[in-house]
Amino acid sequence: MPILGQNQYGKAENRVVKITRDGATHHIKDLNVSVSLSGDMDEVHYSGSNAHVLPTDTTKNTVYAFAKEHGIESAEQFGIHLARHFVTSQEPIRTARIRVEEYGWERIEHTREGAHSFVRTGQETRVAQITYDGSAWEVVSGLKDLTVMNSTDSEFWGYVKDKYTTLPEAYDRILATEVSGRWRFNWTDDTQPAPDWEASYAQVKKHLLQAFAETYSLSLQQTLYQMGSRIIEHRDEIDEVRFSLPNKHHFLVDLEPFGLKNDNEVYFAADRPYGLIEATVLRDGVEPRIPVDLSNL
Repeated sequence: MPILGQNQYGKAENRVVKITRDGATHHIKDLNVSVSLSGDMDEVHYSGSNAHVLPTDTTKNTVYAFAKEHGIESAEQFGIHLARHFVTSQEPIRTARIRVEEYGWERIEHTREGAHSFVRTGQETRVAQITYDGSAWEVVSGLKDLTVMNSTDSEFWGYVKDKYTTLPEAYDRILATEVSGRWRFNWTDDTQPAPDWEASYAQVKKHLLQAFAETYSLSLQQTLYQMGSRIIEHRDEIDEVRFSLPNKHHFLVDLEPFGLKNDNEVYFAADRPYGLIEATVLRDGVEPRIPVDLSNL
């Protein structure tokens, strides 16, 4: 006899832009918010009864209303407001999961009066996932699409070779990757002071970039570990960091047919196939909880 397994429902990708007007100075928060709810939902699957179902259109409306009522201090705090509301206001809903992408904007400097012109920044997309079951919180923040490069101070040699190996050893290579990272906070309940979400994000990004830049890399795995370790060592509010780093290969172009020497100057940037390096760095004694597949977070 078939039985119902894990299930959830909600409204995905609610695009909300909140403008805060401080006189002639304006501030932007630009989010993509997905709501997922679970709980006592057996009957809607078995018999089609909607008695316990909060319409997904209502969850969409709640996102926009909360942008007005609560403002958007940070992606994490906005998700906390939403998750708490859904779990505490609807008895059949036992768990709420809020996923947020945040898109950055920076001011355009100009000579006109006022500060209300912006250009979309493109370094990375900020992400957050907030889960609440009525008693405990899990907050995972992160970023994706952050492309970084070291034009030297990277090597790759001494690896296993078999009859299919053609890659030459490299003692001075470009190291480039597109960082996808998530980090889990040890804040779990309202009796604890919540982290400063905005400051924490800025510091985590600073530490991972500095670790990337300051590590003389003998492998992308080594660089990944240094990035995660630096975050764990400097940010007490974080217990777990997971990175997914595609190796953006840059191959030296053979210029000898043209009578030219290529002294580590001209490269072909290959977009695929690519090496994919993934790992989790944990605070000692902490069990991992971030999913291996970051696309599902």
